[in-house]
Amino acid sequence: MDTIFTTERVRPLLARVRDFVETDLIPLEVGFSHQNLGALIPILDQKRDAVKAAGLWGLALSKADGGHGLTLCEFGQISEVLAYAPFFGHYVFGCQAPDIGNTELLHNFASPELKERYLKPLMAGEIRSCFSMTEPEFAGSNPTRMATTAVRDGDEYVINGRKWFTSSADGAAFAVVMAVTNPDAAPHQRASMIIVPTDTPGFVIERNIPVFGEAGEGWFSHSEVTYTDCRVPVSNIIVGEGMGFKLAQERLGPGRVHHCMRWIGNAEKALDLLCKRAASREIEDGVMLGEKQFIQDFIAESRAEIDASRLYVLNTAHMIDTVGVGNVRDAVSGIKFYVANAFLRVLDRAIQVHGALGVTDDVVLSAMYRHERGARIWDGADEVHKQNLAASILKKYGLDIKKKAKELRQFRQMMAGEVVLETAGKG
Repeated sequence: MDTIFTTERVRPLLARVRDFVETDLIPLEVGFSHQNLGALIPILDQKRDAVKAAGLWGLALSKADGGHGLTLCEFGQISEVLAYAPFFGHYVFGCQAPDIGNTELLHNFASPELKERYLKPLMAGEIRSCFSMTEPEFAGSNPTRMATTAVRDGDEYVINGRKWFTSSADGAAFAVVMAVTNPDAAPHQRASMIIVPTDTPGFVIERNIPVFGEAGEGWFSHSEVTYTDCRVPVSNIIVGEGMGFKLAQERLGPGRVHHCMRWIGNAEKALDLLCKRAASREIEDGVMLGEKQFIQDFIAESRAEIDASRLYVLNTAHMIDTVGVGNVRDAVSGIKFYVANAFLRVLDRAIQVHGALGVTDDVVLSAMYRHERGARIWDGADEVHKQNLAASILKKYGLDIKKKAKELRQFRQMMAGEVVLETAGKG
């Protein structure tokens, strides 16, 4: 759908991508589940070759890197179209998560040596990558708390720890690992991002974590990974020690735009299936399901929510393009929880309209739900984003919630210290 953000440069690309998705990818959805993905990979890799031959590979890349030089806002519209083939579109066009985020990270911050070794083959689609930050022992919404360490030993870092929901680790060539390098520094300066090749001794994928009963494989996997005395060169660090939190914020801002535009494309897919079902399903003699008022309510609410989400996200992407992600953090939080919930409402309505058929793998909706219920959790739980947005707004009114919370923590720590000292003195 054209919007005020649809440029003359991106419009013909949108048409070509849409045609490829509808002709080559959507027919592959029949009976899809994450557990049979392996059988499709050779077919999908052939489709990748076709995308490259058509000059449509690397649409998110700069012209210097062989792409089309699209802005984040322009590529967001491409991403929506790709999401109409929910499980294949982004992979076939070489811009699936987490590769697209790692590509942006390495492009903007990695050394020339790291770019040559890891970024170039990643951009060419010759290898895949994974992102390894979340740990089972700590809340994933707070990346300042983690137990994985990277201790310097001469010209190497020795990495030890345990991660989970390391997305796409199965078959990846390298991981971008967040690990503590400066334990005595301020919380936001303790961790660093380091590249760890997955063939490094001590890197072990313990399991692909089942999500709603399906463990997934390849780029649809979420893995639990252990790092045991993994040694990598010091030169594998991205930017430098203590920069992990800052890099995570830089990576996750555009990443949330990518997620949101994908969810909008998924929502369009779900609404399309909902409407087809409503228009064709006869529930009594001569009466179609879509004639029922509550189904019309489903359709109208879904249409409005999708259109509102699209403009919200594209405006945020446009602002990131023009003033930088650091100046748009409120909007990034807003789109993340707003779009995730809008999408899941549309998807739930589509399943409901299909009745029992909707929860089977005869239609793609159930697979979409299994894969995307995590939308309200990935990249920061909705509740955390809502708190951050509200705190930012209230600060403009003179109520600094975060400052007050920090002062309260410091007071409690001080009082706890006094209690310990008094107890020790009475011994």
